[in-house]
Formats: sequence, C-alpha cells, structure tokens
Amino acid sequence: MNSCQTQIYGSEFSSEEIADAVRSGKLLSMEIEFNSLCNFRCLYCYAAENGRRLNELTTDQFRDVITQAKELGARKIIVLGGEPMLYPHLLEMVKFMRGLDMDVELFTNGTGITPQMARTLYDLAVRVVLKMNTFDEKLQNTLSGREGAYHQIQQAFSNLKHAGYPSADRFMGVSTVICQQNIDELPKLWEWLRDQNIAPYFEMITPQGGARENTRALDITTQQAEDFFLKIAELDRTKYGHHWEPRPPLVGGICLRHQFSCAVSSDGNVQPCVGVTIPIGNVRENKLKDILKDSEVVSDLKSYKNMIKGPCGDCGKMSDCYGCRGAAYQMTGDYLASDPLCWKNSDRRDDILFLPVDAAQLVPHKPPMLLIDRLLEIKERASLSEMTVRADMMFVGKDGKLDDASYPEIISQAIAAQEGFRKLGSRDPQQEGFLLGVKNLKVSGSAWIGDTLQISVFKVAKYGDFGIIQGEVRNGVTVIARGEVKVFQGNGKAAA
Repeated sequence: MNSCQTQIYGSEFSSEEIADAVRSGKLLSMEIEFNSLCNFRCLYCYAAENGRRLNELTTDQFRDVITQAKELGARKIIVLGGEPMLYPHLLEMVKFMRGLDMDVELFTNGTGITPQMARTLYDLAVRVVLKMNTFDEKLQNTLSGREGAYHQIQQAFSNLKHAGYPSADRFMGVSTVICQQNIDELPKLWEWLRDQNIAPYFEMITPQGGARENTRALDITTQQAEDFFLKIAELDRTKYGHHWEPRPPLVGGICLRHQFSCAVSSDGNVQPCVGVTIPIGNVRENKLKDILKDSEVVSDLKSYKNMIKGPCGDCGKMSDCYGCRGAAYQMTGDYLASDPLCWKNSDRRDDILFLPVDAAQLVPHKPPMLLIDRLLEIKERASLSEMTVRADMMFVGKDGKLDDASYPEIISQAIAAQEGFRKLGSRDPQQEGFLLGVKNLKVSGSAWIGDTLQISVFKVAKYGDFGIIQGEVRNGVTVIARGEVKVFQGNGKAAA
C-alpha cells in the first residue's frame, strides 16, 4: 500500500534533497524543448505558436546546457515540445543524456512511435508519457486539432505496450488535461491506467497560449475541480491504496518544481517553468548557473513561503503547496499571486491582486509628489509602469509642460513600484528607498498635461542595498527620456 502522496513532479527526490537544492542553488531536474514544431493544434496547448521553427539551439548548444544542468546536480531531463518526435536529432540527444547517467522523460503525442521506435525507447530506458485525453475518437481529434489524432495515439500506445512498457524499470505515463468535455469519463480513464500500472498525469489547464483563446469552451469551475479531485482521491485510496491530499493543479501529485528545476526553450531562453513565461536569461549569452543565481524570479519562487501574496500565503498547506504558479502568473500577471483556480481561494478571490495595480499601494509618496499612476507588468528585474501628466503634479509648469527634472524621480518611483509590488506579500520588513544619483540622463522629447507616459525600468546591478536602475520614459511610441539612476533600498531597520 502506498501511504505517501505520489508526486508527479519530483517524486524521486526526497524533501531533504529538495531543501538542499534550494540552499545550494542546485538542480535536480530540468525541462527542455528541442523544437517548437508540432503536428497537432491542441485547443489547450500552452504554446502560442507551435507551427513554425524558431531560432533553435544547435545540437552542441543543447549538449552544453544539458551538461551544465548535470554539473548543477540534475539527474533527470524532461523533454517537452513542440512534438519532440519531430526533432531530427532526438535519439542523438537521448543517447547523450543517458550517457551522462541522467533519466529522460519524454512527453509525446505518439508521432513516429512505430514498433521499432518503441523498442528503441525501451532499450534506452526512456520514461514515456503519452498524451491521451479521452476514449472518444471524435473528442480526441477535436481536442488535438487534427483528424487522425486518436488513431495515432492508440497505435503509439499499442506499440509501447508491445515493446514492454510499463515494467518494473520502464516507466510509462499518460498525460491528460481536465476539461468540460472529458471530466465525466476521467474516473474510468484513471482506473484503466491504474489497472495497467500506467501513471495517470491528470492536470488542470493553465490559461495560456492556445488555452487562453479557448477558455470558455474548455474551463471547468472551481467547484467542479474540487469535486473531481475529491472523487479521484477517494477512488485511488479505496481501490488502489494510494493516499494523497487533493490540491491543484495535479491530480495525485504536488508541483514544487521551482524549488529544483527550470525550463529551457528551443531558442535558449530559460524560464522558471513553461507556465511562468518570464525569460530570466538565455544560455547563448550566459551560463545556466549564473542565470539561475542572478534571477530574482527564481529567488522569489524558492522563498515562496515568505513571498506569496494573498490567501495562498495564509494557507495551512503552504509547507508543500503553492498552487499553480503558471496559472497565477497567466491570470494575474504576478508569479507570486495566489492561485485563482484553487478551490480553497474561491471565496477569497477579492483578496487576490491582479495587475495593473494602483501605485498608491506600492509607493510611499503622496500627491502631488506621487507621479506614477499604476504598475502594469512585472518581469525579471524589470517592470512597466504608467502615468498621466496632471496639472496638480509637482514638476508641471504653468505652461502645462512636464519639467525635465522630473524624469529621474519618475524612474525612481517606477522602480519603487516594482519593488513594492514584489515585496507586497512578503513576511520580510517593508523596504524604503532613496534616490542617490543620476547618470547619462538624456531628455529627447516633451510631455504635457493629459499625456499618458509609460516607464520601463530594469535593475542593471545590485550591490548590497544599492542598485543601478536603467529607465526609459515613452510618450506613445516616442522615447522622451532615458538614463540610469542609483538608488538605496533598505529594509527600514536602520531608519528605525
């Protein structure tokens, strides 16, 4: 009997290993896309575009980043896509990873899984996860966006079974999304898979890419989600002896991947995961170790117990759950927001903060000194804010023109809004900041009462409590000011 929760992501890693990975900046696994091409057009796909080839890394570059992951401690590579079987060098890459004594888990829609290929994958000990959403042929084809998808999946399934999957040392799983169209039949699919010792990877849809366009057609309610998770938990406990606590987004699993993993896209961009679509660096430009070490997004996610905002931050299950960070980011614009899809938050949705956010909540200044109106976007060490020039503002002359001396203050308030938002849910002391200096400020345009300006800021460097911020102010499409400011950002203890 399995008395422990079956973690879909990271079940092979102990809590001690995960805690050590957080402390030491190590990886235990990594997700990678070798290609962006796919022959399916799944309605729920997280990819915005999967029909064309992007600027893919070379095979040598892929080998290099995999080797870097190995050196950081990664023992497992999860191959995503696109459709990996369409990548012409897939077997070459698989053999390379296996040669490094790394586990390989391959997510596929069954393309090219011939009897011979199934046997090859078996011989290479590849963990295969086949995408299958339903027993219904018409529905499978509809969800896949391709006629013939059902037969392709079923043929691949048959070939993998004949090759020997699953066995004691040859893992096989089936990846299934939960949607309005298939939710009623999924308990039967769960039993069918369990009876064959195939791992059911059932998960809620992250509202991004194609899924965002089809939200109304696919989405289930939070009540439906809770009822479904409870039903499967009871089924799994009574019939198969698997004991686990229902929580989104994975049925029978916990996703804490940001503690020990990252995702690398086919063009070399590194992200916390495929749901948190914030590029934190590119392996063409920097080493993976340095990208992860320097990322504030990664640091925040690893410190989630102190950083997550709203009801998730108050949840008693927070020791081993933080909802779906992808759903939180895609729906709110904030990777540290509470998960709006979690049924535990259904009666506290008003407590979840959605971008854009009023700058008055984030910046200590008060009118007329407060210049920034709202924070629009948060990225890696960067943000986008907005303001409308008003007659009652400081720095606005009698002629209605915004004074050039305002731009350092505007940039400083934009970075204050960025940091204030990032720390809004933190259990750490509130920060305070001071503008220390301006460098290379170039004013090349003007703004007048009624003009709406957008301010982008990027944290170029940080030395202790001191930061160098690069800022740009636009009036429409025209850059009217650009420069660097030096700021002090402390936790307020010294001033006390």
